[in-house]
Amino acid sequence: MSKKYEPPIQSSAGQIFDSLFLLALVYVALFIPLILGLTGAGVTTNVPDEVTWETLEQNEVMQTQWEKLGYTPETAAELISTKFDYSIDPFMLIVTGIVIFGYFIFMVKVSEKEYRQVIREKFDS
Repeated sequence: MSKKYEPPIQSSAGQIFDSLFLLALVYVALFIPLILGLTGAGVTTNVPDEVTWETLEQNEVMQTQWEKLGYTPETAAELISTKFDYSIDPFMLIVTGIVIFGYFIFMVKVSEKEYRQVIREKFDS
């Protein structure tokens, strides 16, 4: 009978290093799009020439809430008029899909290779 499979043991220092390394990778992966300017398509600001609550399309309830926060039509105009642009770049969407799909295929292939290696170690004599 073959001996029971025992996975390799990693030291505490190795585990701490791996954890910090993965944390750094996640941090970098989240900030690379910000650094390269790939986040969002931007914003558009369309402040009317004459700034009043009516030209900013604010009803009485909205006006009251803005005023409770200490805003006047002039100080709130930029906040109200700034809109996010949610347009999607089809090319970047396709590139993102290809990267995700490629990563999935890569992970399946690597996992299959490692799985077969463990099976071979356990059952081959």
